[in-house]
Amino acid sequence: MRKVAAGFFGLLMMGAATTAQAQAPRPDQLAFREIFEELVETNTALSVGSCTEAAAKMGARLKAAGFADADLHHITAPSNPKEGSLVAVLKGSDPKAGAVLLLGHIDVVEARREDWTRDPFTLIEEDGYFYGRGTADMKGLDAIWVDTLIRLKQAKTPPKATLKMALTCGEETAEAFNGADYLVKNHGPLIAADFVLNEGGGGRLSADGKRESLSIQVGEKAAQSYLVTVTNPGGHSSRPRPDNAIYQLAEALLKVRAYVFPAKMTDTTRFGLEMRAQRADAVGAALKTLLANPNDAEAAKVAATDVNVNSILHTNCVTTRLDAGHANNALPQRATAVINCRIFPGETVEGTLETLNKVVGDPGVKIEVIPPVRPIAINPPLDPKVVGPMKAVAAKHFPGVPVIPSMSSGATDGRYFGPAKMYVYGVPGIFGDPDGNGAHGLNERIRVSSLYAGRDYLFDLVKAYVGAK
Repeated sequence: MRKVAAGFFGLLMMGAATTAQAQAPRPDQLAFREIFEELVETNTALSVGSCTEAAAKMGARLKAAGFADADLHHITAPSNPKEGSLVAVLKGSDPKAGAVLLLGHIDVVEARREDWTRDPFTLIEEDGYFYGRGTADMKGLDAIWVDTLIRLKQAKTPPKATLKMALTCGEETAEAFNGADYLVKNHGPLIAADFVLNEGGGGRLSADGKRESLSIQVGEKAAQSYLVTVTNPGGHSSRPRPDNAIYQLAEALLKVRAYVFPAKMTDTTRFGLEMRAQRADAVGAALKTLLANPNDAEAAKVAATDVNVNSILHTNCVTTRLDAGHANNALPQRATAVINCRIFPGETVEGTLETLNKVVGDPGVKIEVIPPVRPIAINPPLDPKVVGPMKAVAAKHFPGVPVIPSMSSGATDGRYFGPAKMYVYGVPGIFGDPDGNGAHGLNERIRVSSLYAGRDYLFDLVKAYVGAK
């Protein structure tokens, strides 16, 4: 998952509740560990890996647990033979009870052995952590989904509601094929559900391992990049001319930097901003004013000085790349930049492009959308039928730890379910370290105790949704 801050973990620092304790694994945890190990040790990076292989291995485990071939669907687009998906269906006993979909991407960010302390594609347990690419993002949760289906299949009585699982490929590479998108467009009835449980939520630990807060992801921004181009006849650098492609581009980018998109709020972001407003500082005071009057531009400007508030307060556009000129002794004939925008729910790619053009206000500056254009996630409601069980089960497993709804400033595969009008929620349960656990970086890891505790929580949560005993 591409995320800088998931919701309000950056906004809120709650009092410590409990400390995750390492214990000897139970037999059922060891069985789960085998699933997790197999996933981590199956390379699913785009360059040399295969999601199809990982999906096949998980399908074999489900079949061995009693799933019929008719309930296991291995789906691969002919154009992308290594980027296959697995959809598994555990039919409920009551056709009127609906369905829940467990969603997980099984692809991972690239990892080079020479850069890592340990082999990134070998699961290594060391000093209370599991190390390996995908341990935190998100093969731990994938393994929990597979393990949950196996345990419910082997139970004496089936759940009332139907439980589905989709393991897909392509979340980590926006420019490549995406399995979730492919399923929604080509196999909609197969994955149809009342709501979807996905990555994006979680829990926050303090540096010493104390549980501080749990997060439910309820909504996310959309990521979209735009190419900015200025062209010029150029010439010899000894004969400067009034117009210069680099200066013209720079002036346009400075206008974008100075522009602040209007403040927007959802029910979810308002909840977090109200909590942040309780702090006795300038940002807190500005938020109180802004919550009373969302059109107060000056209050929004002050509130946005907190980067965590700024990331969820409105659409954000920032320059991320520059390229200009062709020789040291020549006037530039072309200057380009990439602006990356994180678009607030309810706004559009086209509308953001229109705003950028108005802000720059220079017909000599060309701004265009960089393909692909992905769907924009729909903003889910704080549905008590979904959020209520998350909080109730958390009170049992993690007493005293607050459960906070959040909107992600990053993006997940949840965005692809907007056209299908399926609400997607990022589940709490797996606590992470404040440094991000090396996700997308070197030496990715997850605490052993956090993964096992999260597994217990999520199993009980899924049982609550599907009416399993």
